[in-house]
Amino acid sequence: MIAGPTAVGKTAIAIELAKQLGTAIISADSRQCYREMSIGTAKPSPAELQEVKHYFIDAFPVTQDLDAADYETLALTYLAEIFREHSTAVVCGGTGLYIKALCTGLDNMPDVDETIAKNLTGAYETYGLAWLQQAVMQEDPEFYAKGEIKNPARLLRALIFKRSTGLSILGFRSGTPKNRPFRIIKAGLELPRELLYDRINHRVDIMMQQGLLDEVKQLYPMKELKNLQTVGYSEIFDHLDGKYSLEEAVEKIKQSTRHYAKRQMTWFRKDKDIHWFMASDPEVVDKILALK
Repeated sequence: MIAGPTAVGKTAIAIELAKQLGTAIISADSRQCYREMSIGTAKPSPAELQEVKHYFIDAFPVTQDLDAADYETLALTYLAEIFREHSTAVVCGGTGLYIKALCTGLDNMPDVDETIAKNLTGAYETYGLAWLQQAVMQEDPEFYAKGEIKNPARLLRALIFKRSTGLSILGFRSGTPKNRPFRIIKAGLELPRELLYDRINHRVDIMMQQGLLDEVKQLYPMKELKNLQTVGYSEIFDHLDGKYSLEEAVEKIKQSTRHYAKRQMTWFRKDKDIHWFMASDPEVVDKILALK
């Protein structure tokens, strides 16, 4: 398992690992699975995809909703296929919840009301974090007391769940990991913050040179899709709607991506099973292989 923040260099290292192990890669990225989203998701290049077989890349249309539970099922199916021919597999990505779903499983949750979800998401976008915190404090004080009050995604999910089911989402968290019939080795990649942020800024500039604006323009008629409400796309949608100049939109993409990278590191740092390596270390692949 190769994890880490966006732009740290996971793809190249995962490909080299897979080549040395003679195996395939399963993506753990919640947006690279969509065929229509390529430049803005920093998918492996066509040449990289030719080097090693990848699963979950370009697997679905952007109109299809997938969640972590779907990924758990798909990834386990991919692993079963890989293990029929190889003793190891490489999983690579930065979507923490997808990695958790594969490694330890997810608790079974009741379905939520999509109308409630849409309305609350819109309300949060309009009124902001303070409103969301107040709503959760009033309606699910138990969840609020757990100290997740600065994470809008979790607050929003808790409020949607509460209004949909009348119950606190905390009651459905067993905390009991599922047993997997294979050994999992977790490697985390990191870089000094300033270097990582420079890489993020540079990569956004390259995306623009590669045609991100045109890619987003083609997706504009579908801009309300949940899958397109993501960094690199929503900012340019706002530009196309006249909210920002293109230059301002690009700066917002860089800022949002840096914030996302920080959240990713916060998530992964909580996993004590991850062995951390500097992505810039020329011996990083050999060091990860030594974990076997």
